[in-house]
Amino acid sequence: MMKNTNRFDVVLAILCLLSALVLSQPVHAERIKDLASVAGVRSNQLVGYGIVVGLDGSGDQTTQTPFTIQSIISMLSNMGVTLPPGTNLQLKNVAAVMVTASLPPFARPGQQLDITVSSMGNAKSLRGGTLILTPLKGADGGTYAMAQGNVLVSGAGAAAAGSSAVLNHLSVGRIAGGATVEREVPMPIGQGEFVYFDLNTTDFGTMQKMVEVINQAVPGAASAADGRQVRVKAPVNPDERVAFLGRIESLELRPSQMAAKIIVNGRTGSVVMNQSVTLDNCAVAHGNLSVTVTADNAVSQPNPLAAGQTTGVTNAQIDIKQESGKLLNVRGGANLADVVKALNAIGTNPQDLIAILQAMKSSGALRAELEII
Repeated sequence: MMKNTNRFDVVLAILCLLSALVLSQPVHAERIKDLASVAGVRSNQLVGYGIVVGLDGSGDQTTQTPFTIQSIISMLSNMGVTLPPGTNLQLKNVAAVMVTASLPPFARPGQQLDITVSSMGNAKSLRGGTLILTPLKGADGGTYAMAQGNVLVSGAGAAAAGSSAVLNHLSVGRIAGGATVEREVPMPIGQGEFVYFDLNTTDFGTMQKMVEVINQAVPGAASAADGRQVRVKAPVNPDERVAFLGRIESLELRPSQMAAKIIVNGRTGSVVMNQSVTLDNCAVAHGNLSVTVTADNAVSQPNPLAAGQTTGVTNAQIDIKQESGKLLNVRGGANLADVVKALNAIGTNPQDLIAILQAMKSSGALRAELEII
């Protein structure tokens, strides 16, 4: 019996040691390309105004969208079709749309882009429509791409006998490869012999670690400009510079722990907190207040020989009820699991939890930045 007990103790000790090793493993490192981007390497937004044709009677009501008629007349005029003055067009298969796309960095003429087509007027659906040739312009007014193609709408709708049913959104569609790049945007990589990396989020600790990792791979190449940008000395030759940047972006580091923050969405009641949030001991009392209004509709009928009139009467009853709030002792937590356990002990819904978090922040018990979006 003693031998089995000793064996059990040995197994238990090994399990405890393995658990300690697992818990002590460092957080998975992240690549520099996931934490930062090369300064100047960016996408550009494109936008254009176009016409979608071929709709099955679900287009704009032209009496309410005069710009659709103006666009059709202008398009026909460019194609050599002249309409008599005062012509009243009644179109049901045409819709005015806005076309948007993102021009990626280093895009070359001839490359294709995915585009989004969105209705501007009161078209019921863009399903089955075709976008007519539309120029896409940048912020400087120059044309950088041309768009055209069949619109794909991931939805369906039906209407009959005054009833209708709609699945997903029918007034927005996509065209895969619907635009062709006509003009490229000059995008130099760095200035002279230096290339700059910009962190996605300002953090001095992460910046320090990033400089150390780069200098370990290329001694003396990196120096921090501030808490967001690092300057890296790179080869001047384009081929060597591209290979150098690929090497730098693949380096891994462990970012510093982010500042404690709680994000609150007041419209949806969502509450999200990161692992740095801590909580001090505090006492919380919260009582729910509910207001109920009940309406009772009745008819006041006068006597047969009276001169009165029959009228409707509404009797409203208002009931206000407030639940008694108990004073709860909320224990402080040094990690996220303890904080979640303490907040769940209060037993409130997300909307009430937002008010409690604000009160905790004001009292100093909540060690985190509270951001409301």
